[in-house]
Amino acid sequence: MKYRYLAASSEGVVQLIAASYLRHGYHWYVTGSIPAGKKPLAVDQKLIDKYQIDISEWARSQRRKRGLANAQYIRCNEWFILLVTAGHHQLKSPSKLGGEGESLKDCRRVPIKFSGYSISYRQCGVCKPGSVLKWHAHVRIERDAYMKLKSHFEYLAVHRSAENLRLEFAAIPYVRYAPVRRQLLNLLRHVNKLRQHRGFELLTHHCLALRRKPFKVFSEVSTAPLAEQEEGSL
Repeated sequence: MKYRYLAASSEGVVQLIAASYLRHGYHWYVTGSIPAGKKPLAVDQKLIDKYQIDISEWARSQRRKRGLANAQYIRCNEWFILLVTAGHHQLKSPSKLGGEGESLKDCRRVPIKFSGYSISYRQCGVCKPGSVLKWHAHVRIERDAYMKLKSHFEYLAVHRSAENLRLEFAAIPYVRYAPVRRQLLNLLRHVNKLRQHRGFELLTHHCLALRRKPFKVFSEVSTAPLAEQEEGSL
């Protein structure tokens, strides 16, 4: 099967990184964007070839046994990310990647910021005596995005009816991962506190639509090499 990397949506990107790549050891990353005037598919193919990304699972297994890292590539519109596992890899050299020119980072220390989300890998949960906290993907609303959302609802809290506020809460676009749910519940409590001081009707958590829905990850757009596409168009 041809390597798939074009994301159908930003939600698909977050889901793929959090639910799959991080838990399989792809903790180092670098982000970038397609330079203006460049053909996106040509840039994709160049990166995939350069960093040996389009290889079989058997080849990935052999690289791990030899102490070499594996890489994954995802692109959503003009934004892209390369993720790498532990081991030697040319992406881990001191040089910098094109696009945004960002150095390789570790998501256990520096979260991946994308489309208003903050994605990291951290130890969390309840630790029993004698045990060690397990590592989990952690997806939350990025701080600046959350503060804008909070400011927006602080104004609405005392200027909108309960019904209009319910619609506003339901329309919040972020996927309801556990940390996001906690953020939204904190926001709801803050709104209710402001409304209580004015004697307004309070809202229940049902307006938050807290169930997380799965998203389609990959786009159906062709990712075949440019030479194949040009030949097929003749």
